[in-house]
Amino acid sequence: MSGVGRGDLTGAEWERLRSFLPVSNGRCGRWRDHRQVIDDILHRVRTGVQWRDLSERFGPWKTVREGHRLWSAGGTWERLLQQVQAAADAASEIDWDISVDSTIVRAHQHAAGTRTDPPPTPAARRGRSGRTSGRNALAEPARPPGGGWCGR
Repeated sequence: MSGVGRGDLTGAEWERLRSFLPVSNGRCGRWRDHRQVIDDILHRVRTGVQWRDLSERFGPWKTVREGHRLWSAGGTWERLLQQVQAAADAASEIDWDISVDSTIVRAHQHAAGTRTDPPPTPAARRGRSGRTSGRNALAEPARPPGGGWCGR
């Protein structure tokens, strides 16, 4: 790593995380430095840059992406969060006070996106003139006068 970038882990943050990270079993080949991988992933999360657009200082983008994918699928990120939270809680470094906002937000009746009443029948969609109106006008062909409909 050529230099420490803005937003990279500090020495204290790295020391706190290091003991919780997976250790190589020696069978899977050589791993990249965990600190660099975490810095690379954090950079992507902070900036929203696509994997392919990561700076060359982060190394091969496929390696960074694969590390993130494996750690996500294997639950490493969740375990890391739980372990760091547990350690911080044991050291009384977390303030668990909860604030509940009593603001009421009302949604319009159509905000749910589904209808609660059944859709109108074709007869209900027709007005007094007997013609189909509204957005479903093309959905049902007009019936011939006289009330007969042969269905052919």
